[in-house]
Amino acid sequence: MRLLNGFTLSAIAGAIWGAIAMLVIGVTLTLITGNVASPQVSMAAIVGGLTGLVAYWFQTPNLSLGQRAAAPLVCLFTLILLTFAHPFTLSLEVSTLWQLGGIAAFVVAVVWSCRATTYGLPRGELTRYEREMLYLRVAKGIGFVVFTIMVALPFYVMVMTSLKSQQSLLANPLDLSIDFAGGFYGLFRSYIELFTLFNFGDYLLTSAIVSVATVCLTLLFSVPGAYAVSRLKFPGRDWFSRSVLLIYMVPAIVLVIPLYAVFSQLGLRNSLVGLLIVYPATTIPVALYMLQGYFKGLPAELEEAGLMDGLSRIGVILKITLPLSLPALASVSLYVFMIAWNEFLFAFMFLDDPEIFTLSRGVVALNSSEVPRQHLMAGAVIATVPVLFIFLWFERFLVQGLTAGSVKG
Repeated sequence: MRLLNGFTLSAIAGAIWGAIAMLVIGVTLTLITGNVASPQVSMAAIVGGLTGLVAYWFQTPNLSLGQRAAAPLVCLFTLILLTFAHPFTLSLEVSTLWQLGGIAAFVVAVVWSCRATTYGLPRGELTRYEREMLYLRVAKGIGFVVFTIMVALPFYVMVMTSLKSQQSLLANPLDLSIDFAGGFYGLFRSYIELFTLFNFGDYLLTSAIVSVATVCLTLLFSVPGAYAVSRLKFPGRDWFSRSVLLIYMVPAIVLVIPLYAVFSQLGLRNSLVGLLIVYPATTIPVALYMLQGYFKGLPAELEEAGLMDGLSRIGVILKITLPLSLPALASVSLYVFMIAWNEFLFAFMFLDDPEIFTLSRGVVALNSSEVPRQHLMAGAVIATVPVLFIFLWFERFLVQGLTAGSVKG
């Protein structure tokens, strides 16, 4: 078991972080600069191992400034020495500032990772619990890196492609660097043409109207339904509460064909009214299911006190239940909004008039040989960014709502 002591494991962990950091930063430099970098992963692993040992030795509290700087200095100088100042196999004359930034990012990432991995561990022999804690820290860090790459890389490719010109994409489709030579118009030309030539402003407005209306209709029907299931007693209540999600057992592709035929006969096809019938019908069951669980967790004594004070059942819902349910209402609203904003199948089948296209339907209209690829990527960015901002705003609202509302004795 001596081979599994703190020094050995810290060196192994540092080698892992060094290899991962060099690989990620090298690929990032290639994407940003357009110059093909070949990161020296093996040398970076050695640098990371030495950094891990130093960070493990100097990881006790109350360190002096020199002791704190030991790990960064060891990481920097060994990286320069072992790679002959070419860690990415590129001359420093090529993208000098980006390479210096990459070296600094490597040092920061490796030192911070090694310190976070070995923090609080005693020097020398480690117990089984301490070894498992170190393993979990390494696994957690690797999982975080992999997840971040999976999320960020497609979005980065999408954004960079939308900022390229047709000539640069034809010359080198893999060059995802930013070219500022064309100025503001040259950089954002795809976005400007989307709004001036392809009416993307109308698509945004239509999607916003449909999504907000879907949220309002869903809450209008799901709140009373969820309250009835969670508070009132009626025959078949338990069966209804358990079977409310059975609609999701039927694939949407199975429903769209008969709905297409029925809506065509009723004159609802190629209209937003048809979407406002279908969307709430698919979102109300899941909203009802989510809200009924939250309503059941609220103290029934508060509602009984409201009834005794003279409030009607509707007054209890409006003045007691809903204010205490803001986090659940925010979650349901966000979920329903994202479904309506991103929905494509029904919009594709029901809408034929470009004047009333939703955003997802409008993006698909760009997927043709006549429309340059950068316009398609710009449309995808426009469809994604509003949802990101709304989610971030609702996340803050959720945190505030979780601490709001309490029973005062």
